[in-house]
Amino acid sequence: MQEFYKKALVGAILLLLANALLACFCIYQSYPSTSLMPQEQGGVRWHVAPFSDAPNGDSSTIRILDSHQQSLRFDFRLSRASPDPRLSAALVMDDANGKAAAADLSRYSTVTFVAKCTPANSLMFSIAVFDEKVTQPDQLLTYPPAETYFSCNEKGVPISLDLTRLTIPQWWYEAVNVDLSHQSYKLDRVAKIEFGASDQSPRHLDSHVEISELTLHGRDDRYIVALAAMTVMSWSAFGVWLFRAHARALVGSLDSKLKKDMPLVAYRQLTQEPFEDEDKAAILRFIATNYMNPDLDLDAVVAATRTTRNKINDVLKAELGMTFTGYVNKLRLTEAGRLLAVEARATVAEIAYSVGYANVSYFNKLFKDEYGYTPKSFRSLATRQEVRSEGGVGWNA
Repeated sequence: MQEFYKKALVGAILLLLANALLACFCIYQSYPSTSLMPQEQGGVRWHVAPFSDAPNGDSSTIRILDSHQQSLRFDFRLSRASPDPRLSAALVMDDANGKAAAADLSRYSTVTFVAKCTPANSLMFSIAVFDEKVTQPDQLLTYPPAETYFSCNEKGVPISLDLTRLTIPQWWYEAVNVDLSHQSYKLDRVAKIEFGASDQSPRHLDSHVEISELTLHGRDDRYIVALAAMTVMSWSAFGVWLFRAHARALVGSLDSKLKKDMPLVAYRQLTQEPFEDEDKAAILRFIATNYMNPDLDLDAVVAATRTTRNKINDVLKAELGMTFTGYVNKLRLTEAGRLLAVEARATVAEIAYSVGYANVSYFNKLFKDEYGYTPKSFRSLATRQEVRSEGGVGWNA
């Protein structure tokens, strides 16, 4: 049984470690994130492009200072005459060939970044989302802008925005003749991400903006559900294995116990083995053939074999390493074990009486001390062992 307990402990530790690793993986996967600045290899691809109302006669200007992958830096100057400024620097999504294409950002629900502005400013954040009714994939102006506002200053401000709670402005609905009630949007096809001036931005003043550490964050509860399911399944499987392995270990322990004891109590062989010492042979033969007599005691053996108590004890000690009482109990309990296994209809009390015990409670106590199981439990385990390996223990010896 010690070997079983060691295996069970090792199995439990390994399962705990496996569950811990699985939990780390699932928790990590349940919070997906991707960095746009700096751009991750294999992540969302984009290029920078400026947008303004200059084609419509607006004198406001914007200039992209660089287009590297670490940050977005641009200057703009908002004219006093712009009633509703549309001035921005945008990350336009690309496909693998570098052509403009919508990106699937449905895994993400939050965007974070650091914004530096000189002077302090209130800017607009916007994403261009796909609308099945009006959007034409090759025309960015047909994507409705879902937007919000954020503040920044010269020192830099960490910003966190909820991508699922942006607002599509009323002017866009009026421009495309769409009912204002149609305000929901999805993030599965986003054409661009914009940072630009708002109606609160300073007028007729040079402004500088730097956006860095732009990262998308999400939440995917499927991995948590999968983690819970796999944890329950793995521990359930371990429990089933533990139950079955424990039963096998009990049967194996019983088998080992009986095999170990059988050479010591093979009384049938002892009665047939020749001994040079006739007194020794007579003692062993008498005990082996009369142990089931409840009145058998040391005096009875002395009288039957015409020897002394010391001689009997010396023989048993030398041949079997047992006392008289220990040897008689060993014979009786081993025969009781055999009968429990092969005599399914016999009661425990009947078997106790048949092997020489007049007191059933005393028999139960001795039997459990010897084998570690009550007679009923022993019968159940022995029956399993017989089914698993008929005759493997030598019950019919």
